[in-house]
Formats: sequence, structure tokens, C-alpha cells
Amino acid sequence: MNREKPWQDYPRPQLKRDSYYNLNGLWDYRITTSTTLPTEYQGKILVPFPLESSLSGVELRLAETEYLFYHTTFRLPSNFKKDIVFLHFGAVDQEAVVYLNKVEIGRHQGGYLPFSFDITRYLLSGENELIVRVKDALDTKYPYGKQSKKPRGMWYTPVSGIWQTVWLESVRQGYIEELKITPNIDEKTVAFNFKTEAKEITIQIFDDNQPLVNKKTEDKTVTISLPEVKLWTPDNPHLYKLIITTKTDQVDSYFAMRKVGIGEHHNKKVLLLNNEPYFFNGLLDQGFYPDGLYLPANIDGFIFDILKMKELGFNTLRKHIKVEPLIWYHLCDKLGMIVWQDMVNNSPYSFFHDTILPTLGFQSKNDEKRPIPAENKKIFIDSMKETVSLLYNSPSIVLWTIFNEGWGQFNSVKVTEILRQIDNTRLIDSTSGWFDQKVSDLLSLHIYFKKVRFKKDKRPIIISEFGGYSYKIPEHSYSLDKTYGYRFFRDEGSFRQAFIELYEKQIIPNIEKGLSAAIYTQVSDVEEETNGILTYDRQICKLDVNETKALNNRVKYGK
Repeated sequence: MNREKPWQDYPRPQLKRDSYYNLNGLWDYRITTSTTLPTEYQGKILVPFPLESSLSGVELRLAETEYLFYHTTFRLPSNFKKDIVFLHFGAVDQEAVVYLNKVEIGRHQGGYLPFSFDITRYLLSGENELIVRVKDALDTKYPYGKQSKKPRGMWYTPVSGIWQTVWLESVRQGYIEELKITPNIDEKTVAFNFKTEAKEITIQIFDDNQPLVNKKTEDKTVTISLPEVKLWTPDNPHLYKLIITTKTDQVDSYFAMRKVGIGEHHNKKVLLLNNEPYFFNGLLDQGFYPDGLYLPANIDGFIFDILKMKELGFNTLRKHIKVEPLIWYHLCDKLGMIVWQDMVNNSPYSFFHDTILPTLGFQSKNDEKRPIPAENKKIFIDSMKETVSLLYNSPSIVLWTIFNEGWGQFNSVKVTEILRQIDNTRLIDSTSGWFDQKVSDLLSLHIYFKKVRFKKDKRPIIISEFGGYSYKIPEHSYSLDKTYGYRFFRDEGSFRQAFIELYEKQIIPNIEKGLSAAIYTQVSDVEEETNGILTYDRQICKLDVNETKALNNRVKYGK
């Protein structure tokens, strides 16, 4: 890892410009109970790693009554400034107030989504001073994922402050503000929606660097026919290069021709990829790392996890209650890994309602009268809309999960309708696990302590969580005395044999009975939770690669 300039990778791969000035690196920091801008700082913190992480160089927890101040200075490179300069933050958890040259320029709430400010009128010709004030009380009205004030078991260390790239960008008037891409493999077309004040737009499409389309238009909504279509699959993740040009701007992007849907196979409802029955064989992916918590030391950490799971024969990752940096989705697009994307839960987790009741079999509780504050509901829906808008163009994402195991669940019929209105091209798992309200595209089950059995349903049946087998390797574990999982093994051999038997006896026989997907828990150990295929430090794979790949070659539909 480059400790002077970490995470220099361009952070927005599907709307890429040549204007890019990265502000990651060592910043000053101060923790205080006052909101007054500090005049002195107590040390250095390595941005973009969160305060609690070892990679930040600080490794401290932020109390509810405390504020974390970040401070740095910068000078714009020569010829950098055009008409407008934007300051971008990939993500800051949980509440941020941003100051430039001692002037407040904006605020943001919520720790998982990017935000930016037009800082043009606040800039100085020489040195500029940037300060960010962060408060992270783990306020449950905001999405907070698996973070906990008291981490234990399946709850993890909190993540405070900046945890994604901070960067500057400059554009001319008439720049391309937004780009929405919708492929249609049946019609052999791709639709583009632009947000720009430019009068004329040029669209260039390339296939393996060979020019395919060159079209000029004054329309903000354009549908283009392709002479031939190469489909995107995990085995062949074909991407088309895209260049969009206006009089004052140019962005590089890409898209893929991919479709997900529902059909029939042997008189059973099943999931389809590109109009063909496809078994989604995947893993739960929490996205935690021992040194950086929400962020690995560099992009290689993302690449390793994706490629190792592909090497084992899996084709899907369920990104669990976390939104990753855009570059992670780009890697899934490029390397060929299907993504099921969870929304990040807010509202308190009720152990009785969300765990005890469904474990006892009470799994059909109506969710229209859940006592969740109106403000929480609005924040969740707004965050859901923003998440879909952010990730819409990524071809690897084929499914949205709204609620997980009843946590924060409310009015799922209405919320599902809202989601379908903003994206009708992907599948929706409204209620993953239990409390099914019959509006989801799928019957989504979590099965940890029982044999896999399911009743007939008019929808495809998926197991969106199962397994969770724990094999702890002490020298590669977060905690020597605490362990969390669903079934425990003392040695590698018994763990591997049980894993194989789980698939051979519980998953493979049920595929022809209508099972459409299976998501095993999970990619890696996370802190006390030791049910990963990889250890938390990613040093050990607990499964034999060749043996697991051979097993996964059987986890698919027959002819």
C-alpha cells in the first residue's frame, strides 16, 4: 500500500473524465466535544481509512458526544480549473459538515453514498484549507449496516468518518451531469438517458476497440440498435466501450448486454440469465477487512476476493447490507461476478421480532403497522432511491434486496412498488429470509438449522442465506476466545466434508425440485464470526480449490 497516496484509482468508472485530483493521504485530525473549528490538531489520519481501522493510523472509537475533525490543504494543479470545480466524497459515516477556507459549503447525512459540492466560488488562487467535521453516534434513523456500539457475534466494529476517496474534478458549462444506460437484448438495443445542458451529444460505441456506432443527436433520450449482440455472463463478461462527447465535455463509460428474468424449467418457475435458466450459486459478502474495516488496503483486496470466489466455482456475491465503492462493482462487471445488492438497513434491530419469532416459526407477520418512525421510513426510501440511481448502470447487479430478516421492515408492498417504478429491469427480493408479504419476485428463504425443504410457490424459490459453518483457525482469527457461527468444526477435514455434504444432500437434489439460487454464508470470517470460506486476513482458504470447483460444477440446471 502507498501510505503517502492510498487509493489513487479513479473512483467513478462509468462516468470517467480526464479531470481528476485525488486528495487521499495523511490529513490532520482532532477529536473533541466542541463544534468549533480547531486551531490545533492532535495527529495524522490516513484518508480514506475509517477512524477505527488500523490503516488509518489512529484506531480509536468515536463517542456519541464527540466530533471528529479532518484538516488538509491543497493547491489546484495548473490548468486544472475550468468553469466549475466539484469536491467529491465517496462516503463519510455518518454526518458530515464540510468547510473550505473556513466557510461552510455543505452538509450530508448517511454513511454509504457519495456526495459532492460545487466549490468554485470558495476557492482561492493559492493554498486552500479543507475541513470536514464528522459526527457518528450510530444514529439508527440512518442506514448503519452491521456496525455496532458493542460489536460481538454477527455485529462488527463501527466505521466512523471518511472511508472512501476524496477528490476534485473540474468541468465546463454544458458538461454531462448524468448518464443512464438500459440494455435490451431482445430488441438488440441500448437506451441512453442524459442529463446535460449541451445541445448536441455524440455517442460512440466500441466492441473490442473496434468502432461499432457513431451517432450525433440533440435528444436527451436515445435508443440505439446494435448490429450484433455479445451477451454478458460470468463466463464471458463482455463489455462495450462507450464515449460520450459534447461541445465542452467527454466521458468514458461502458455497458453490457445482459438480461435477468423469470421463466420455466421442467414446469418449475426459475430465474433466467439472458433468457436461459441459470442457477445463481453464490456467497454472502459482508465487505469487511481486518486492517481497513470497510475498505481493503488497496484495490487488490477487492480483486482477490472476487477472483478467489470465481476460482472456487461460485458465480454470485450477495453484497450484504453495505454499498461498496463504485470501483468494486466495476470489477464485478469486468471480471464476471453477478451481484445481488442489499439495501442498507436502518431502524433498531429487534432480537425478539427479527430473530426469536421467525425461529419459532412465526414468519408471516404483516408489516404495515410496524412502529417505525415516519422519519426513518423516509430516510430508508430516499436512500434506496439514491442507491439504485448510483448503481443502475452496473450490469453485474441483477437483484435488489430491500429488507433482510425483518430488520427495519415496513410497508414492504408499497416500498417494492416504489422500487419497481425506478427500476423494472432487475429482480426484487422484498423480504429476504422471512415475513414474506407475497409481493417479492421470489420466495426468499434463510435456512441454517433445518434441512432444506420448501412448499410450492408461484414464484422462483431461492435460499438467500444458508450454511454458516464455522471452522476457526486461531492464528488467523480476530479473537482467540470468542467464536460465532451456526455449526462448528475443529479440523479442516471434517469442515470440508460437511461443506460438500451440505451441497450434495441439501442443494443439488433440490435444484430439479424448483430451487433457483443458493447463497452460502459467507466469503470470509469477520471479527468474531468465523464462518467464512476465507480467514479474516484472507491468508487461508478453508476449502480445497479443485474439490470445491468440481462440486460447484454440479450446482446447476440439467438439460
